[in-house]
Amino acid sequence: MSNESFAGLGVSNAVVDALSRDGITEPFAVQRLVIGDVLDGRDVLVKSPTGSGKTLAFGIPIANTVDAAGPRPSALILAPTRELTSQIVDEIRGVARARALRVCAVYGGVGLTKQAANAARSHIIVATPGRLEDLLDRGAFTLDAVSVLVLDEADRMLDMGFRPAVERIIAACPAKRQTLFFSATLDGEAGRLAREYTHDPVVHEHGPSGRRAAVEVEHRFVPAASEDRVKALVAELACDRELALVFVRTKHGADRLVKRLGAQGVQAVAMHGNKSQRQREQALARFESGEVDTLVATDVAARGIDVVGISHVINFDVPHDHEAYVHRVGRTGRAGRKGIGITFVAADERQQIRQLAGKLGLEHGLGAGPTHERQQHGAPGVGNRAARPQGPGRRRRQPRVRV
Repeated sequence: MSNESFAGLGVSNAVVDALSRDGITEPFAVQRLVIGDVLDGRDVLVKSPTGSGKTLAFGIPIANTVDAAGPRPSALILAPTRELTSQIVDEIRGVARARALRVCAVYGGVGLTKQAANAARSHIIVATPGRLEDLLDRGAFTLDAVSVLVLDEADRMLDMGFRPAVERIIAACPAKRQTLFFSATLDGEAGRLAREYTHDPVVHEHGPSGRRAAVEVEHRFVPAASEDRVKALVAELACDRELALVFVRTKHGADRLVKRLGAQGVQAVAMHGNKSQRQREQALARFESGEVDTLVATDVAARGIDVVGISHVINFDVPHDHEAYVHRVGRTGRAGRKGIGITFVAADERQQIRQLAGKLGLEHGLGAGPTHERQQHGAPGVGNRAARPQGPGRRRRQPRVRV
């Protein structure tokens, strides 16, 4: 059988059938690269962007190999944010159930007692480092039986200061285990961590990076002074689009921008670390359903957002480096769909943007006029906003993009 199919990669019939019920019949490129090695028991290092299908690249072989009758937990997946842990659980729950496996999300902002009990009964735990350490310190369970350890978006965990916690958690796992390391970069600290905690790994690099970044995205850099950005943003949001994700630098800035947009008649919701878990889930649900078509978020809060229909990513505040830019704009133009990334640039930020664009091989076009003055040329992948019905039902839902 062709290795282009899941069965050809060695995936069991039960898992193949579960994938088929979810409308997944062919593996993504990163899954073709990785699944066979994981099923063979190899450690893997994978450089892959969000939106590439990497969650199932480790979720499928874990579901395929963990024994439902074995000790619990048998597999541990570490992720940097609450949103990403929840989305990983959503992605792998179907294939886990196909083999009678329990999977549980572990993150802060919810009750400890019930979460601890659920985690102790689960074969697969998907966790943020901080809350997992809380449960381990309370003796809720141990990691003595973990045979597969996954570090997902490892570079972001390091950026968020989780390295000490990650190292303590790794030390609590058996030395004899399989380690799967997924990161947007394998350079610097992420590369050192990967080399330290894997054994004879297979290395795979998939997806856009550097000068090949985000080929499905139209990149626009729009001159806009700080005092003019709300007006420019309102104009952009009035253009042809579906959902828009707007990035700001700070939590306070997110809340303030939502209020300023509201004063201009634009409804938006904010998502950041000062929001409770319930508030964040509600904001994401309203955005994903289309009830509110503009989400204002900070970098950390937006990590792992997996929402179909984001046609525009708008950098209200300039990202601090090219990797942050790729992460932000990677929320659109996913799984073959087209997208638009817009960055507002003040005069004193032009040199920074020229350097960023140069590293990514992008034309910055800072001499061009504002984007809303160029709409007659059209935008890829979006329709006529004025002609579409408004509200939650205005968009035809597409299959969920895999993270």
